[in-house]
Amino acid sequence: MAKIITIAHQKGGVGKSTLALNLATCFQEQLNVALLDIDLQGSISDLREDFPSLHIITEDRFEQIQKLEYDLIIIDTPPYLSSRLPELFLMSDYVLVPTKAGFFDVMAIRSTLHLIEEAKRKHKELEAGIVLNMIKHRSGITGEVQELLASFNTPVLKTMIHDRVSFARSPLTGGVLASEDSKAIDEITSLAEEIVDTISNT
Repeated sequence: MAKIITIAHQKGGVGKSTLALNLATCFQEQLNVALLDIDLQGSISDLREDFPSLHIITEDRFEQIQKLEYDLIIIDTPPYLSSRLPELFLMSDYVLVPTKAGFFDVMAIRSTLHLIEEAKRKHKELEAGIVLNMIKHRSGITGEVQELLASFNTPVLKTMIHDRVSFARSPLTGGVLASEDSKAIDEITSLAEEIVDTISNT
């Protein structure tokens, strides 16, 4: 049975699709990976021709997800409250919650974290983590944001993903692993390793 990583945040503009795409291409080097796009905007589904070696599947396969023969399935969720999130969390092994480093951005993840906590009551092995994403260079994380993050039950990952042109352009360039941006490559690889380490221990 495939391991399932769901990327979720009930707010748009936090880089879920870009993370999903680049994590999939990162894991693809060693695993049989599928990227499931349940975003009605279909932003990832439109990239099939640009990523011919990546198995991109759409919402119509949702009901069969746990029967699909892959090592890993990464799910990109829509940027609004979805009635399917609780169902998705119950079938997931890991939920990744990206957030920007602003105070209001971090405040906005509380409803998503609440759904994760509810899922954990039924699915004891579910793991989750918050990743600081699209971090501006030289901006730092304020004490208020750090204090708020520390108040959540969901751990904050050590890896931070910075706001880099190579990430923004990655849907057009075959992913950051195909770029020459060593810092972006290190960041997405480090994120993948953190997630794998957590899943492997469950």
